[in-house]
Amino acid sequence: MNLILFDDPVIRLNLLPFTFTRPVAKIRCGILTIAEKWEKRLNVPASFKTEAYLQQKFTVKSAPDNLLVNGAVCPDDDLISHIRNLPSGYYLVSGALLLAANMPEREMSSQNTIEYPKEVVVIDKTWKIFRENANQIRADFKLITQGRRSAGIQDKHTVVYGEENLFVEEGLSIRAAIINAENGPVYLGKNSIVQEGAIIRGTFALCEGAHLNMGAKMRGDTTVGPFSKVGGEVSTSVLFGYSNKAHDGFLGCSVLGEWCNLGADTNTSNLKNNYEPVKLWNHVSQEFESTGLQFCGLMMGDHSKCGINTMFNTGTVVDVSANIFGEGFPRNYIPSFAWGGSSGMTTYRLEKALETATRAMARRNVTLDQTEALLLKSVYELTASTRHF
Repeated sequence: MNLILFDDPVIRLNLLPFTFTRPVAKIRCGILTIAEKWEKRLNVPASFKTEAYLQQKFTVKSAPDNLLVNGAVCPDDDLISHIRNLPSGYYLVSGALLLAANMPEREMSSQNTIEYPKEVVVIDKTWKIFRENANQIRADFKLITQGRRSAGIQDKHTVVYGEENLFVEEGLSIRAAIINAENGPVYLGKNSIVQEGAIIRGTFALCEGAHLNMGAKMRGDTTVGPFSKVGGEVSTSVLFGYSNKAHDGFLGCSVLGEWCNLGADTNTSNLKNNYEPVKLWNHVSQEFESTGLQFCGLMMGDHSKCGINTMFNTGTVVDVSANIFGEGFPRNYIPSFAWGGSSGMTTYRLEKALETATRAMARRNVTLDQTEALLLKSVYELTASTRHF
């Protein structure tokens, strides 16, 4: 079986800004990315069919036994069973949505199509990343920990409630924390760090090498991705990885990509004062569209950053490599490579943005290589028309 995770073109556009810099299946929801969920359940590595400018970093490998799977779909046991039993040359669909194709040779038709009889979890909107996160943590927790023994917590000053729902990987460093896993699982990843006074409520995932700083308050339904550093108050949010919200301030119902940094005392509003449904910028329609949600905060693409005391209004979208600073509320949509804040913006010059990215990545001992630089250059050129300052 040669697993290829493909981008549905409509879904990909609806998941911008996160899919500016990655295939859909590289989105993290739960403990794992969607790609990692498929790889673990099918026990094979995945490659990716995505936009041309992304293919140098995220390659596609074709073989006679290709299994194509929609990269926005989160697998479960029933779906895996149907896909394993999908005949050669057949397509599996859910209504109008293509879920998978097993060694497709002919175009899809009524003669070679099978309707999947159950509901599927599809991450086809940015806000679904945080809305589905709690359930996906539970599913990933079961997948990762089944048949394994937790390393446990030896620190006598750490208090744990619901210890049966706690799983600790090797290398955890923890001191004088409070963990409540009574209402949902808590996963503490390999070589992660939980500093003194941190409070965690499940469902919660702290991925490999990630840090919770002193006094952090994790209110549940939250994922802190690999090598991220988090402090302050966080609720129902996902950090993909390598991002920092290290200081006090509130992050709620939000998603941060990779290599983001929120300055000290940054706050996100996730509820409007009039309790109306929140609108988010849609890159397809080029206008704000209702999410139908009462709670929705910040969607921030890779490499974007903000200065101290930044205040993000309810339902703010920040694209890739923006640098935001200054007093007052910045606008609710900030395009890629924007520089400034509420008092005005200009274009963040590509060479300067790459210099910043190089320094930020070096802090995690990661090199901004030519492939990554060319990817960011492509995003810079693709998004030029969005920067009308």
